[in-house]
Amino acid sequence: MNEKSLETKILHTPYAKPDAYNALSMPVYNSAAYEFDTAEQMGLAFTGRAADHTYSRITNPTVQYFEDRVRTITGAFNVTALNSGMAAITNAIFTMAQTGSNIVTSKHLFGNTYSFFASTLAAFGVEIRFCDLTNVDEVEAHVDANTCAIFLEIITNPQLEVADLKAISVIAKQKGVPVVADTTIVPFCAFKAKDFGVNIEIVSSTKYISGGATGLGGLIIDYGNFNWLSSPKLHVMAKEFGPAAFTAKLRKEVHRNLGAYMTPQAAYMQTLGLETLSIRYERATSNCKQLVEQLEKLPEIESVNYTGLSSNKFHTLSQEQFGDFPGAMFTMDLASREACFQFMNKLKLVKRATNLFDNKTLAIHPASTIYGTFTPEVRKEMNVSDKTIRISVGLEGIDDLFADFVQALK
Repeated sequence: MNEKSLETKILHTPYAKPDAYNALSMPVYNSAAYEFDTAEQMGLAFTGRAADHTYSRITNPTVQYFEDRVRTITGAFNVTALNSGMAAITNAIFTMAQTGSNIVTSKHLFGNTYSFFASTLAAFGVEIRFCDLTNVDEVEAHVDANTCAIFLEIITNPQLEVADLKAISVIAKQKGVPVVADTTIVPFCAFKAKDFGVNIEIVSSTKYISGGATGLGGLIIDYGNFNWLSSPKLHVMAKEFGPAAFTAKLRKEVHRNLGAYMTPQAAYMQTLGLETLSIRYERATSNCKQLVEQLEKLPEIESVNYTGLSSNKFHTLSQEQFGDFPGAMFTMDLASREACFQFMNKLKLVKRATNLFDNKTLAIHPASTIYGTFTPEVRKEMNVSDKTIRISVGLEGIDDLFADFVQALK
């Protein structure tokens, strides 16, 4: 039988157990706990020797179905759903990092990710080695025996920088270090992380997957393709669990203790969002590319940054990794911070709001918001300019969007 399409897999992933009423949509199990027939069965479930649900901080049927759907369409070994993208990052890193280990990454990161690395982890004795991830020689020079991960965003937010994933994965494999990639900008319906050597994929499902910003969520996707015997923290567990060592540590300890599991309500909404992910992504990215191609010609705009533009310095690499439509986010630079504020205040259709990949188009001035509490020196190191506006393109009519930009620029 021919391999089913991603869209078909999403729609026809079976339930773990038959629904009592044959509901076509997975019910929302708003239950904290679950009854057992016997004390013996209860003991087996709590010690992981039976697959029954015990407590919804650990597993929940509605959340499990969402995880199952993502696992089916990505071909992952395991998927863990958390209550935000930042929860996914922190749970993944706490699973593999310990005092004395280091993480190789870039300063060109989303604000809270940078803060987590530079401030929160540093207090626990984890060294963060910032380098230029677009320079593979520099990456290699920063990796040593205590490196627990190379962490990157596949397209950085908001700098829109692209690293060579295959080149980094070659270095990582030689050094025995896992590649952990935040792929939120390009969802798995358009980008196969495993094919580029990614071992652990992080996704903020709040974005494309939620289906229009219906709720917060995050995913840790373990492809089971790393030998954890070389991990400073997980090498002992790897002797027992092999390639499943990361998931074993995450599911048996870390996510239980940190208490950031996804809620059943969010899982239900994001399961519905999955069903239209491909269609919405196609429309949003098509809108984005058409819009930037038109905006690039306007004299009021100093520059437009989108890796799908042929004029972009990362265009060739971006096309190799993400195709012709690398996400639905771009940035543009105006003459000054004041010009940015004036433009944003005149927008009528586009919403002034944070978040990415809502069904509506959103505009934000990163330097004064997401990075507003950072010093000017740190913002400069992170390549976050006062002249930059970040745009997340939605599903509106392209002519309506362009007209709103034009009137706001005048």
